[in-house]
Amino acid sequence: MAYDDQNIFAKILRGEIPCDKVLETDHSLAFNDIAPARPVHVLVIPKGAYVSSDDFTATASDAEIIDFWRAVGEVARMKGVEKSGYRLIANAGEDGHQEVPHFHMHVLGGASAGPMMKRQG
Repeated sequence: MAYDDQNIFAKILRGEIPCDKVLETDHSLAFNDIAPARPVHVLVIPKGAYVSSDDFTATASDAEIIDFWRAVGEVARMKGVEKSGYRLIANAGEDGHQEVPHFHMHVLGGASAGPMMKRQG
């Protein structure tokens, strides 16, 4: 999947679409999901044009990678879900049901996330 600079997250980063900002750092932006799946549902995105986690970890600078993961942890602490638990989800590609071609991490908490997925077979 190629990076599409007209995706919704790119537009948010450019200020063309507003967001409910939770945290902003030098290399990352975190904001509340517009259709939350749990009481806490925050998206954390790198500010750079990365499609997926494999693209991000292969091509982002060390500073961007460190900043991103620290932002994910800070969001969990800010939202108080580090105490009771939370789930991190990053979808990649068609089989992973990635809807926006910009790498992003979902931080979900505030209620039981349930089992990860059904086993096949």
